[in-house]
Amino acid sequence: MNIKVNPKYASQITEITDIFVNFNKSGTLLGKGNRNKIKLFSWGGKTLNVKAFKIPNLINTIAYTYFRKSKAKRSFENANYLLSYGIGTPEPVAFAENFSLLGLKDSYYASVHQECDLTFRELISNPNYPDKETILKEFTQFTYKLHENGILFKDHSPGNTLIKKEKVGYSFYLVDLNRMEFRSLSLEERISNFSRLTPKREMVKTMSREYAKLYNADFDKIDELMWKKTTAFQNQYYRKKKVKEALFFWK
Repeated sequence: MNIKVNPKYASQITEITDIFVNFNKSGTLLGKGNRNKIKLFSWGGKTLNVKAFKIPNLINTIAYTYFRKSKAKRSFENANYLLSYGIGTPEPVAFAENFSLLGLKDSYYASVHQECDLTFRELISNPNYPDKETILKEFTQFTYKLHENGILFKDHSPGNTLIKKEKVGYSFYLVDLNRMEFRSLSLEERISNFSRLTPKREMVKTMSREYAKLYNADFDKIDELMWKKTTAFQNQYYRKKKVKEALFFWK
């Protein structure tokens, strides 16, 4: 097993290694999707959040061993990169990669568990969420900061930003970090980055108004583009969903 630990926690490498090795036998299950599993562990007075990535297929087993960084390693490195620019994300602790004779088998990413008050998803499901417009404006400012620093978060979706209410305003923390690009972004790429967030027209309008102000651009232009990108994504999403339901109707 290949393990890389945040230098801040180097003295605790034995405890961290034990958590990775015994992931399947201990911890409290937080989330289990079709691909990944998340568990919480008590650790040195803190709570460690450990994400176990799905064992890759044969092609990716080889690819992640010789040609691409594993999702766990990318998550760890991307978290450190975000923090270096003052972008919120749970503090990275370590990652681990377990190899078989063929190549990468299982991999894990550990961070300090970040408590939050909501995710972006609650703003969609509850049209009357308290202080909703302020949260949307500050979230747009947060996304603008990403873009200005050349960060394209490709999984900018409703469940991947944790939101915490502070004494003044809100703090935002990105999770699910393995898909990012770092480069200068065009205006169209920036606006497209909002397309997966919400199908609600009024929410899009609030974000486009705030982004237009930050970018010093015409509101109508930004709003039209953001809504166009949003509807295109939603239409594609529901088409794929219908096809999947038709193909796997027995499940």
